[in-house]
Amino acid sequence: MQPVLFAVNAALALNALSAGTATSVTPAAASATAEPALAGKGPAQHPFLYAGEWDTRKPLEQSMFIVRDGKVVWHYSMPLRTPAGRIQEFDDATLLSSGNIIFSRMSGAGMVSPDKKLVWEYLAPPGTEIHSCQSIGQDRVLIMRNGNPAQAMLINTATGKIEKIIPIPTSIKGTHGQFRHIRMTRAGTILVPHMSEGKVVEYDLEGKEVWSVKARSAWSAVRLKNGNTPIAGDAAKYVRAVNHKGATVWELTQADVPDIKLFNTQTANRLANGNTVICNWCAGDNNTAHWPGTVQVFEVTPEKKVVWALSSWKAPDLGPSTSIQLLD
Repeated sequence: MQPVLFAVNAALALNALSAGTATSVTPAAASATAEPALAGKGPAQHPFLYAGEWDTRKPLEQSMFIVRDGKVVWHYSMPLRTPAGRIQEFDDATLLSSGNIIFSRMSGAGMVSPDKKLVWEYLAPPGTEIHSCQSIGQDRVLIMRNGNPAQAMLINTATGKIEKIIPIPTSIKGTHGQFRHIRMTRAGTILVPHMSEGKVVEYDLEGKEVWSVKARSAWSAVRLKNGNTPIAGDAAKYVRAVNHKGATVWELTQADVPDIKLFNTQTANRLANGNTVICNWCAGDNNTAHWPGTVQVFEVTPEKKVVWALSSWKAPDLGPSTSIQLLD
């Protein structure tokens, strides 16, 4: 319901009661003031793994969820802060074929089994942060360790051994603003969004730059089979795909989805059917009263038609959205 219309209707009802008369709102008038229906079937649209950053409403329950048929069938939680006071937040989560889930949590990275046992863990040293964790073949993960120096790492989760360290140059001294999601390409290079430097750079495994493109507030980037690279622009509120020459071949901004308020577009997944699923993280707004009713995730066609908009703040309350993996 629009706030102005709600206020007008409420005032009319109150005046009528004060005068001792009754008022009624016709169905037509009621429907005129209702919020537009969201596209799709809510949390029942897809089965999915869901994780999000910085749910300050729940200091003891930062959670990842698996949702099937619209219901939470599994979840894993941790406190917002470690015993030493370090912040923890789920930034990146992937369900593996083994049933285990790998994740990053800012204070480190880990792997949790279906029965919620932590079967592998890497703790970020003091002064560093980890916001990215990607599965690479059997028993290996790629993480990005923000810090001075900043380093991408290939780690064997079976042995715990760091098998490769890739130096990543940055001019940003504050670790938090350096990097978010990085991803290895099929060619064996790594795509690194330099969030505060406003660019995405592709490096080989020795840390040599092989490609770059300007991208304001870049939060995540992936390489598609056709060679294009979708980039999510976080606080800049865009998702765009660029070709190898750096030219924009597709872009979504607030103007394309007027019925959905964009907050921070953190991740964007391109589906096999050409649709794009976008995580719309709202927790940058510190007033948590503004969160309920907002759209956490939405799916658009190549023509930018919204076919699914997820707003799940109760039954189940999924919290802010950073990472989603569709399981269908």
